[in-house]
Order: sequence, then C-alpha cells, then structure tokens
Amino acid sequence: MDIDGLCAEHIQFCHPSVAVILSKLFTIMLLCSYVPQGFRCNYIVRIPKIKDSYSKAMTCDDFRGITISPILSKTFEQCILDRFQSFFTTSNNQFGFKKGVSCNFAIRTLRGVVDDIVSTGGTASICALDISKAFDKVNHHALLLKLMDRLVSIELLNLFESWLSNCFSYVKWKSS
Repeated sequence: MDIDGLCAEHIQFCHPSVAVILSKLFTIMLLCSYVPQGFRCNYIVRIPKIKDSYSKAMTCDDFRGITISPILSKTFEQCILDRFQSFFTTSNNQFGFKKGVSCNFAIRTLRGVVDDIVSTGGTASICALDISKAFDKVNHHALLLKLMDRLVSIELLNLFESWLSNCFSYVKWKSS
C-alpha cells in the first residue's frame, strides 16, 4: 500500500469513471507542467539483505531501502512512459534497468564478442564497472539537459522539473 493506503488493485478494479477522471487530471497536469505535492511524497521500508536476520545482531549495512511511491504517481508515470516512449529509448549496448534484457544476455553478448576476437588471434581486454548504485544518484539537471537534446517539449521538461523538485520521503519502521 502507498502512503494514502491505495494499492494497484484499487486502480485496476475501479469503476470506469475513475479512469476518465484520472485521464482528465493527467492531461491538466501535463498542460500545466505541474505535479501535485502528493505525487512527490513516498516512504521507505527496510528490507534485510541477509537471510539470517533473526539470530544475528544487524547493522544499518544489513538493510536496503525500498521506496514505495503513491499509486496514482506510478499510474501517471506509466502514462507518460507510454505516451512519450520515443524520447526514452536507450542504446542497444545498455543491459541494466531495461525491459527484456538481463544480466545473462549481457554475459552472452560479451562472450560472443570475446570469442570472435580470440578466434582471429586477437587479445581481448575486459573491464567491468559496478554501477548498481548509480541509479540512485541521477543528476536531475543533467537528465533534463539530455531530454532537451532529444527535443522534448518544454511542457514535458517543466513537468519533470516539477516532479523531481521538492520530493520528500518518510522512513517507515514497523507501523510508524
């Protein structure tokens, strides 16, 4: 459940009139380039990283945070992704955070390239970088500049700026 007590099933099984109302709300948000404060508020829950979380003393490093965003915000995000998908394409060389492409696919691709180089008598040097935490450290201004380079409309850029600015999170601990 999100911070307002809603879950995906509320949207999935709601009366059809709610979809019409949300469509109108989302259109107005896009036209005004404004995202309501409630869309920018989320909470973080802790998830133990280790399996034996009951018999050992744990530290902060033994947890990872999962952010729970408002379901209406996630619905709006999905609508934006669907409507403006041509602006959000990525390189074929990107494997992480991309639908339909896994680590195994990246490894298979790398193996194929190395095999081709070695089979012709060449030497392959490989360097691997772990940028798994880079997703949490996106420079919003750089992101907006990248979107400007892709000729995203000013309304959509302003909407993203509204959405990304003044976000705040709560940490949820048990029922508090």
